[in-house]
Amino acid sequence: MVLLPYFVQKRWYFIYTAVFLTIAFLATQLYCNVFTRCGCSFLKCLSDYLWQTIVPLTFFSFIWMLFRYIERTQEIEAIKQERTTLELKFLKSQINPHVLLNNLNTIYSFSLEKPDETPNLILKLAENLKHVLYESNSEKVPLSNELLFIDNYIEFQKLRTEGIKTINYTTSIDNTIHRIAPLLLITLIENAFKHSLLGSTIDIKINVNDNYLNCICSNDYDPNKQASETSIGLENLKKRLDLLYRDNYELKIETNGIFKVTLRLNLL
Repeated sequence: MVLLPYFVQKRWYFIYTAVFLTIAFLATQLYCNVFTRCGCSFLKCLSDYLWQTIVPLTFFSFIWMLFRYIERTQEIEAIKQERTTLELKFLKSQINPHVLLNNLNTIYSFSLEKPDETPNLILKLAENLKHVLYESNSEKVPLSNELLFIDNYIEFQKLRTEGIKTINYTTSIDNTIHRIAPLLLITLIENAFKHSLLGSTIDIKINVNDNYLNCICSNDYDPNKQASETSIGLENLKKRLDLLYRDNYELKIETNGIFKVTLRLNLL
């Protein structure tokens, strides 16, 4: 048992087996010739008493290996969890600055052109800052909070693109008691605004029914520009979905005349 960790670490399994059998043999001879002095022949001693030595040695070796396996499994799971947490933080950090920068640009523009609307925009920005800086650190947040964040974001975009783009935004929620990973849907919505053409229409639909959330975003696009610029955001989203909702989501991208992304998410 004392030697087992050393041999396992070195992966000297054959040497450990040889040492194990040698110890068993010597212990059997010691038992026969010193403690009991049974006077048995060499072969008789081995046949009668060797198993009494091998069994406890095997048992304790098995127990050690079992506990080592459990300990190693826990270490691996802890490493995976830490890696997942770090990756999620990194992925969210890629989203947050871009969202806030868009909102700040909008407030700056309206502080010059429509100062009367600035206080309301600052309030909406404060709500979004709270969501991004505090609530998004949780693995999941109330769906109502995430929808408020999206409502505020789209309100900013409506003001920024007034007279330039048409925005159709609809929601149908059977209840808001569900919880959702933060800052998932915003990636789809941001892409629709960022890559839509001037004078085009952006359609955003979010509905929750029977524990399933569906988010559909569609917009006109330039195929050459869209292909090169949307991959990072969507790859970011796919990584987060794989980490948080593996086997519990569907992400579909269509490019038949319009760029359409459909996300179906199991909220349970």
